[in-house]
Amino acid sequence: MKKLFLVFTAYLAVNVYASDLNERKEHIKNMETKVSVAADNRKARSETILSKHKVPINDHLPYIEDESEALVRNKEDIANRAMALLVVAVKAEGLEQEIVDDLVEGYDLKNVLSPNEVKFINDKSPSEYDKTQFIWRYEAAWVLLWALGYVDELSYPNAICDVPAAVTFLQQRTKEQFIADSKLRSISEILDEADLIYRYHWAVVNARINGKPSPSEIDSSVVLERHYTLNWLIGYMGQEWDDISTDT
Repeated sequence: MKKLFLVFTAYLAVNVYASDLNERKEHIKNMETKVSVAADNRKARSETILSKHKVPINDHLPYIEDESEALVRNKEDIANRAMALLVVAVKAEGLEQEIVDDLVEGYDLKNVLSPNEVKFINDKSPSEYDKTQFIWRYEAAWVLLWALGYVDELSYPNAICDVPAAVTFLQQRTKEQFIADSKLRSISEILDEADLIYRYHWAVVNARINGKPSPSEIDSSVVLERHYTLNWLIGYMGQEWDDISTDT
């Protein structure tokens, strides 16, 4: 019975993964055939920026969602996600567990944290691997701070974000103040960044596949976190936070 259960579990895992992969392939196929003036103009603007920085361009990379298709998340949801990311990042950096627990309670994040974040927050002795993974969430939080108007721009992705500034934006405010002081950017602005990072990420992945260094000094980890977060912002394939795809 135990052996049968293990076989069934493995079968289920493989088929769920295959199903997810097929769904993503179908989504990309649909993107390839889509025609939208707004998406076409956005792609052209992104490629102008890539050319300026001498980043390789894939002329055949599909369009992303346009304003009529993207999910418009509300300010409260984005602010809550930003707060959650900052808390898991400061824990990953070594903040004492007692203070981390106080932050989760003080900012009322128990129902905001994703399943993976809950597991990490409750782990009194997380592995170095987990700490490394979650400390990169500062970059994800930075994107959301930009979307909320706290950060003026997302600069060229060749360096990490201003971590002290990211923490200070929250540290100086209660949860209510953090949400109230946010000024959510338009979906058009968010889509511009989502399209651009999509094309930056393709260049990084293409270089890695071909055994070359990341082009034009792009930080591949920064690009990955930005792509992940921007895909969440635009509701890419309706995926939950822990399951965001960064297809290129």
